[in-house]
Amino acid sequence: MNTKIKLAFLFTAMFIIALVITSFQEKETKVKDSEYVQEVLAQLGDKVPLNYISTNKLDSVKVKQGENLVHFGFTDPTNKSLFENKQSKHFVCTDCHNTQKEDPDLSISNPDTRLTYVAENKMKFLPGTTLFGTTNKSHWYNEDYLKKYGDLVVPARDTLQNAIQLCAVVCSQGRALDETEMEAMMHYFTSISYKVRDLKLTEVEKQFIGNALIKGTNNTEVIKLIKSKYLDFSPATFMKPQSVENRSFGKEGNAQKGKQIYELSCLTCHKEGGVTNYKLSDEQLAFKHLKYWSNTHKVFSVYDITRKGTYSKNGYKPYMPNYTKERLSDQQLEDLMKYINVMAEKGTIQKITGTPSF
Repeated sequence: MNTKIKLAFLFTAMFIIALVITSFQEKETKVKDSEYVQEVLAQLGDKVPLNYISTNKLDSVKVKQGENLVHFGFTDPTNKSLFENKQSKHFVCTDCHNTQKEDPDLSISNPDTRLTYVAENKMKFLPGTTLFGTTNKSHWYNEDYLKKYGDLVVPARDTLQNAIQLCAVVCSQGRALDETEMEAMMHYFTSISYKVRDLKLTEVEKQFIGNALIKGTNNTEVIKLIKSKYLDFSPATFMKPQSVENRSFGKEGNAQKGKQIYELSCLTCHKEGGVTNYKLSDEQLAFKHLKYWSNTHKVFSVYDITRKGTYSKNGYKPYMPNYTKERLSDQQLEDLMKYINVMAEKGTIQKITGTPSF
């Protein structure tokens, strides 16, 4: 083999090695899907919020205690002695909130896409925003909640801990969390905060973020890009009940979507064993009752109760929260009414299929 051939072979080999190394480096510089968004932002120099806990310092015991508080109302459901000190005797957090991702695009709050998503993922369709990613938000009890809670929302709007206490005492009609419980709750919420995989990032955007993490350049633009992928608050628009004259009573509704709303929303609280005294079921009589009251402004009208909710009373603290426009649309109310009409007439759950039952 002469010198020219040797040199050509050497340059070719070096070129191939360079390509492999470059390709490997490119893959490595992309931000990982498993990274927590709040950690990426902190590494990029973004100001950390008051509720910030480094995910590297999460305490698994505290995470589990916080999870138990959210789902059961106390830190250790195996310890029966703690039941007497349950946070609320009326509600747990999951009566109104999911703990998983419930919107396919975190930058959009849309009840139609949410209903489809939660139905596909066997989740509930609830009046409260999911607790998943709540530590990624900057504001709580937003917009029209001032109308309902007045000055109580002021300290809760910009501080998650205050928002949690307001929910515990007023919304859950229970006691305030103690310091240990609050710490456990914050560890749990941090553990279910957004990860890179939850954002709608392109491969190019992941590369852009990864390069910034390594080189420490363009941080302002990268932070802006990341935050454009999710809402840092949950919009809340209160709606007045439609007038009886403006209701279509399901004539333009979709019965299958109505079935989803009935099963994934109404029955979560109004089923046998639920948190309310008013019980619903799949029996024809229940649907006839709802249909009968639908052309009124009484409490049993789905048009009214969903928009106005109820308030706690002396001797009976459980109440029904109202659904904002972002959590239940007027069209979805017509879908629900369509399903109620069908079931009131036919009285059989098999007439409409294709959605999960709980």
